[in-house]
Amino acid sequence: EVQQVEPGGISVQAGGSLTLPCIKSGFRSDEDFVVGWHRQASGDECEKVSSITRDDTTYYADSVKGRFTISQRFAENTVTAYLNMVSLKPEDTGVYYCSAAPRWLGLDANACSRSQGTQVTVSS
Repeated sequence: EVQQVEPGGISVQAGGSLTLPCIKSGFRSDEDFVVGWHRQASGDECEKVSSITRDDTTYYADSVKGRFTISQRFAENTVTAYLNMVSLKPEDTGVYYCSAAPRWLGLDANACSRSQGTQVTVSS
């Protein structure tokens, strides 16, 4: 598949794959955390897509199970997470927002309005 990096977004054809990276700093060396992605399609609500904790406990929305894989690694107070997306569908189109928080606090349900996201467009 052909991936096109457009100003402000990424375009990919249906059936293609894409990996989104996320880097979040500021966690203590002994701190438990959760990192993950929400997405918002035009006119839709903010949807939690996937998350992962420091001990690799994962969550996936039903709509992405079996197609998305989240991973993380932690070093020097920084967590680097990846959302690997395969078999992409047009309904995966939306703005993807990465966020991280202490595990006890949980990800912000309003993540879609808290930070700048990445537009992902899947064309059929």
